[in-house]
Amino acid sequence: MWLKTIGLVVTLALVLLTVPRAAEAQQPRKVARIGVLSAGKPGPTEEVFRGYGEVQNLAIEYRHAEGKPERLPELAAELVRLNVDVLVAAGPEAVLRAARDATQTIPIVMIAVDYDPIALGYIAGLPRPGGNITGVFLRQIEVTGKCLELLKDALPQLTRVAVLWDGHAADQFRAAAEAARGLGVQVHSLALANPPAYDFEGAFAAAAREGADALLVLRSPQFYDARTRLIALAAQHRLPAMYGWRRYVDAGGLMAYGANLVDMNRRATTYVDKILRGVKPADLPVEQPTKFELVLNLKTAQALGITFPPMLLVLADEVIQ
Repeated sequence: MWLKTIGLVVTLALVLLTVPRAAEAQQPRKVARIGVLSAGKPGPTEEVFRGYGEVQNLAIEYRHAEGKPERLPELAAELVRLNVDVLVAAGPEAVLRAARDATQTIPIVMIAVDYDPIALGYIAGLPRPGGNITGVFLRQIEVTGKCLELLKDALPQLTRVAVLWDGHAADQFRAAAEAARGLGVQVHSLALANPPAYDFEGAFAAAAREGADALLVLRSPQFYDARTRLIALAAQHRLPAMYGWRRYVDAGGLMAYGANLVDMNRRATTYVDKILRGVKPADLPVEQPTKFELVLNLKTAQALGITFPPMLLVLADEVIQ
């Protein structure tokens, strides 16, 4: 009899222990909400975060200014009103400015690709950013000089290069002009204004009139969104062109050098993940990309009558046939 009593007590204890856990398991899990703000059209950032959201079971709100920077403050404010748990600011400085102005409390993960967030006062430094902003930061200045250097390697006779830039790429243009002096190359400025209605045709016509030997396209969300058009114009004017992202080359551009944009966005998802687990942005060091790639397009080179030097082919991370 006493054995039955003990067995009943043990069974009852086990039931009492499992009931709370079963009740907890039935509790609806809070779905975190992420806001993603960008200056251009949907692109790599949305692609990466869409996949991340599906895997992590997150609700993600996307807001794209589609080349109209004046819309960014309104879109950032909209995401804040939705009470997102984390706000991702991807692209040019205007995106981070709009996010910061919209909230001082919601954690912000930046993907900074055309400005220095330290020099502009958004973060205190890379190891300890302070405040509610952290993320990934690409120093475009050094990359811009390298792009011009590689273009010169591809075209040893290069003496005059046209540089396509806009307000987003002003710092890059200054870096390009400085690098050109060191390489003994003249720069012809092709500055575009009034986004998103850029006169690309007029810019390319001006490059042809000036007798440019090649074209350097600086990094701008407006240029990235118009990459198919830019590549077609470069082919039409038979201008060898260097770009800042590999997707230009995937679409038929001659060559590109820069950070791996998809990898940068994936790094940003790790920040979001840590913040959702309770880590404060101020305690997350800002990272810089370590993965850069040189991509060449042999088919485009052949169409332009260009033969890449053997050393450049060896340096390339990928050569598209």
